[in-house]
Amino acid sequence: MNAHSMSVLGLTSTEEDVYRHFLRNPGTPQRRIPGTSPDERETVLRAVARLRELRLLHGDDATTWAVDPVVAVPRLAGEQLDAAHRTMRQLVDMRPVLRSLRHERPVPGAAAPGDAAAALVRLEDPRAVRARAGQLAFGARSEVLAADPCDALTPERAAYARHLDLGRLSRTVRVRVLVRTTALADAESLGRMRHLHAGGAAVRVADQLSETVLVCDRHAALVPIDARDTGRGALYTEESGLVSSLVGLFERLWATATDFADLAAVDTGRTVRLTDTQRLVLTAMCAVSKDETGARQARMSLRTYRRHISDVLTLLGACNRAQAALLARERGWV
Repeated sequence: MNAHSMSVLGLTSTEEDVYRHFLRNPGTPQRRIPGTSPDERETVLRAVARLRELRLLHGDDATTWAVDPVVAVPRLAGEQLDAAHRTMRQLVDMRPVLRSLRHERPVPGAAAPGDAAAALVRLEDPRAVRARAGQLAFGARSEVLAADPCDALTPERAAYARHLDLGRLSRTVRVRVLVRTTALADAESLGRMRHLHAGGAAVRVADQLSETVLVCDRHAALVPIDARDTGRGALYTEESGLVSSLVGLFERLWATATDFADLAAVDTGRTVRLTDTQRLVLTAMCAVSKDETGARQARMSLRTYRRHISDVLTLLGACNRAQAALLARERGWV
């Protein structure tokens, strides 16, 4: 392509010739455009009309001026960039085209992955679940919401996390991640949280979290078939009512969770030692989500259990249990 051609800016050769003519001959009438035969006259008039529509020519038929190139070229370039951006966004999400074509030739059997006509798509193979999670995350354009109630980063969860690759995503889209307080006691889970936080993701920690949720662009969601056994597979949906409900659930949990950024370790500069009872209570607090369960494990009353937790928080200089779990993990106490 000629580097001096205006075709890259969306003009035809005739439109460019007309524009250049009025740059050289400002204030002249349209009828003086040279080299215009009767057969070409209609093409030239269409070019003039479009140049006026693009605001590259002003004046009337008797006196016409071309807009200064310093103004015209950036304007045309901006319009071409906007058009290219719209095209790229359409190419990223081909589901509307796919649905349209599928309606032309119905295919018997299960609905295709992106077919909104299917309220739920059941995925029972863990590899299929990881692949769909990766596809969802890769195609995200604005936001990813992820809630993970696991206490430890098992090999299965690690593989799932690799497919999501939220650390990479957080550099291009808004990523929000919810985890359980008890996960702070797991070294690999804690490392993953730090990685996500350093990459730009917003991470919060919740005491009460039992739902595994993945929502992308508030358009599609992935949830486990059985919340107690994620190995049984997942359900994928694009049904707006279901997705909205999951987003609402996530937002309620998010509003009451503690920001991971506020849980940074605080070195008080003094040696702190826990009694055996305090260490037992701390271990229980990091392992369970309910005080009643922790008190039973520690074999003490609920009131005594909570008093010991308060003492442990004071010793650690922690503002809340999530921060206490993080500090205890960093000191090697749990």
